[in-house]
Amino acid sequence: MSIDKNKIKNILEEINAEKWVKNIQIFGNKVMIDAVSPSPAMHDKKKLEDKLTESIHQDFPDADVQVRVEVKSTAKPSPSKENPQILGKKIDGIQNIIAVASGKGGVGKSTVASNLAVSLREMGFQVGLLDADIHGPSIPTMFDVEGAKPHSVNVNGKSKMEPIESYGIKILSIGFFTAIDQAVVWRGAMASKALQQLIHDAHWGKLDFLIVDLPPGTGDIQLSLVQQVPVTGAVIVSTPQDVALADARKGVNMFQLESINVPVLGIVENMSYFTPEELPENKYYIFGKNGAKNLADKLNVPFLGEVPLIQGIREGGDQGRPATAEANSLASEIYRSITKNMVKSLVERNTNLPPTEIVRITTMSGCSS
Repeated sequence: MSIDKNKIKNILEEINAEKWVKNIQIFGNKVMIDAVSPSPAMHDKKKLEDKLTESIHQDFPDADVQVRVEVKSTAKPSPSKENPQILGKKIDGIQNIIAVASGKGGVGKSTVASNLAVSLREMGFQVGLLDADIHGPSIPTMFDVEGAKPHSVNVNGKSKMEPIESYGIKILSIGFFTAIDQAVVWRGAMASKALQQLIHDAHWGKLDFLIVDLPPGTGDIQLSLVQQVPVTGAVIVSTPQDVALADARKGVNMFQLESINVPVLGIVENMSYFTPEELPENKYYIFGKNGAKNLADKLNVPFLGEVPLIQGIREGGDQGRPATAEANSLASEIYRSITKNMVKSLVERNTNLPPTEIVRITTMSGCSS
């Protein structure tokens, strides 16, 4: 039996639950429902979740239906010691916050983040780039602003950091506040505090996009980001080989955790193949073929595109000249296509899903909504 949205709506009407349901998504045999409860009490929200799940399973007894119900409350309980206010807040003037992440290092995540930012700027958007890789900041090098020092400005009576601007991108990085050869040896709490200052103590102005270049992995910095700001969506970067894909899968799963719930806008495959300049028709799949594309299909997330091994991209990163800034180059065409796919995925996300909420971290070992 096929599962369609109208059938699900009819089921909800039969149990008089349609007024509580705000969004329905169907992906194959998966049914995802966003609902609201008039009561903030956990047991009331659980009752609504169980009622919706049970009703759908009853109408599809022979089908392998997976139902996920997300219930939020329309009532906001007042703050208390048992229910403290979330400290994180939306950054005024910033429309979309995009996290660029990877499960492991060495896959070219910072290069992808830099060129996505420049591509967005070339398309006419106002863009900021936050280098959140506290222990290994490379964005200053990639934009030829090593040694730059942000100055402070007075904004509504408060002192704020003014981002450094390069290629039309507003940039902040911990690398602006340390010597080039200085190792940042900080524990997680200190790194998270630094990230908070880079986000909230900066004068970003009005931005269509703030691209956040996250460190590799699924640790403190990633959790701190989703705790402090409502991340609109995430882009995962991976190379094609199985070793990298195993960690990319973890990166996707982290953002899809029920307690984090940040939409994954898609996967970018970096270093997909090598083409010699003198043999442009030849493609050598050094790290494997279609690995990230197959992973995207398996995880049911968009595949944004593949970036081949191009010498100009590496040279641009080393010389502080993002490859995308060179008009009509092969690299700029590739990244423009990937950026367009990301924007398309973002538009669909903003049309079909509610705004992302800030996560409240409750323990050192995990988080809850």
